[in-house]
Formats: sequence, C-alpha cells, structure tokens
Amino acid sequence: MALSAHQPSPSASPSPMKFFEAVNSYQRTAALKAAIELNLFTAIAEGATSPAAIAEKTNAAERGVRILCDFLAVHGLLEKQDGEFVLTPDSAFFLNRNSQAFMGGTIQFLLSPKLDEAFRRLTDAVRRGGSALDETSVTPEDPMWVAFARAMTPMAFPLSQSAASILPLPDDCESKVLDIAASHGMYGIAMAKRHPRAHIVGLDWKNVLELTKENAAKFAVSDRYSTIAGDAFTVDFGTNYDAILLPNLLHHFDQHACEKLLAKCKQALKPGGYVAIIEFVPNDDRISPPVSACFSMTMLATTPSGDAYTLREFNQMLAAAGFDTPEAYPLPPAEHLMIVSKRT
Repeated sequence: MALSAHQPSPSASPSPMKFFEAVNSYQRTAALKAAIELNLFTAIAEGATSPAAIAEKTNAAERGVRILCDFLAVHGLLEKQDGEFVLTPDSAFFLNRNSQAFMGGTIQFLLSPKLDEAFRRLTDAVRRGGSALDETSVTPEDPMWVAFARAMTPMAFPLSQSAASILPLPDDCESKVLDIAASHGMYGIAMAKRHPRAHIVGLDWKNVLELTKENAAKFAVSDRYSTIAGDAFTVDFGTNYDAILLPNLLHHFDQHACEKLLAKCKQALKPGGYVAIIEFVPNDDRISPPVSACFSMTMLATTPSGDAYTLREFNQMLAAAGFDTPEAYPLPPAEHLMIVSKRT
C-alpha cells in the first residue's frame, strides 16, 4: 500500500537509537580503557590476531578477549577478517604502545576522577552556568595539570611542529618567545628547535614547570629555556618578546578575562610582535566541527566561566586588546586552530 502524503517515510520514523547510543556510551569508554590497560592493540600489532593468541599475549581469558575485540570492531577501533583481528590505521598509529604517536597515556588525565566527578555533576553545572566542583581546573597549583602535561605530550608534539612552521621569527638575530601555560613545553620547545637563536620562557605553575624543564632537557634546549612560575594574570612577564604563545589557555576564562590577558600580552611584546592562540574553535553555528563544538561542554563542567570561542569572538577579543585582524591556521591532525595576530 502506498504511503499517503501525510505519513512519514520509514526512514523518517522516530528511533530510540540515538538515545541508547548516548546512554550506553560509557561502555565504549570502558572498553577502550580496558584494551589500553591490557596492551591489546600492541599485542595485535606484534602479530597476535586470533582471540586465543591475543589472550595469551595479554594474559587474559579468551572469551573476554573475543567479546572485547568484537565490541571494538563494531565501533571502528579494530577490523575483523575471517575470525581474526587487525588494527585500523588510526589504532595502529595512536593505540599501539610502540608507536611514537601512542596516545593511550592520555586516559590518565581524560578519565581522571576529577573530570569524572565534574561530568557526574553536570546537572548542577547547567543550573549554575559553571562547574559544580569546589576546586575547578583554574585552581592554582592543581596537581591535575601535572598529569595533563605528562598525558598530553604525544598529542601536542605534532601540533607544536605545525605551529612552529607557521609562526614567523627572525633567524638573523636573537629572539625571545613567551610560552604561557607552557605545560609539557612542546610548543615553546618546537620553536626553539626550529629557530636556533630563539630563547624560550615557559610560564606555568611551579609544580608543572618541573616537567617542562625535563622536556626542555630531553630535547636539548635547556640552555635557551628559562621559566616563570605563577599566575599568568598577575606575574610579571618581562618585555620585548618577539612572540607570545597561548596554547589551550583562553578557553578557561570568560571573554573579559581573555581580553585582560591579551592586553597584558600586548604590553610584553615588541612593536610588530605576534601573539599566537592555539585552541579548539567552533564555527559560528556552535555545533560544528564536532570536537571543537563539544569542547564547550567540557568547559561548562570544569570551569566557572570558560568556553570554546568562535573565530569571530577571538577577533573581538584581539581587537579590544589592541591587536591587528588575525589569521587562522589549521594544525592537523587535530581540529585545533592557531590564531596569529600582530601587535599594532
């Protein structure tokens, strides 16, 4: 029987699947965490492809491995061929512990008890319009930022290389770069490696800077790397910087606070110096691209007033602080943008 003009087509019928996908999404998180903790992806990369072989390699039960691998295959983290499992290109690159791009360590931060609590209290955060936690991600000297710095180094490394290739610095004379919220130090270190006459100053909390300095030594730039410990809003930056980096910092604060910090950066720059903001930047519709758009929810859960800002909003902040119209550059392979603006 033909459908009438007033009846919805079968493809438009209401479905509960989005509801179930959302409600059960914690199972995907748990499955991925278990696979990382078992070194399952590494075992497959090393040649164990059957459930029995993977079970032996990971010291786990064959039944448990079979069910876990099937689940991961359903969700695109493995492929299944004739009863055996192989890595996808993404899992081979990011989830094999032997890969230089291994990101499994990020779960120590991304699945930390503090973040978990922030999202368990999301109803309260929505009612308040800001985090329901007593100590948020902007609490001074929070040990979570040490965990963040250790966990996010592999993710930051390729982004920092892209950023260093874009930001102009003179190579015919000495230059000075301030890296605010330096964390692991990758962005400043990448600038130092690319520009042999650049001196980098990393600013962060004192407990975080211990790791920053370790990484500067690891990448052999300690002789051109110094640090400032403290709150970026109150500590003395010094002056005459050729560039100031703001990687993944401004999203923690409201626009007024961001403008205040950018104005402080302007005063610390040489005339014609650059500020470089590295952030998740949603489109004006605030629902695309997906990772950047969804980052606002993380800020709602974990900060009093932070947000993921659009390029239009960054333009407004930079103009208010006295900077030129910025240029935006993608930093693959992530969704981050680097927004570069010159001091007027």
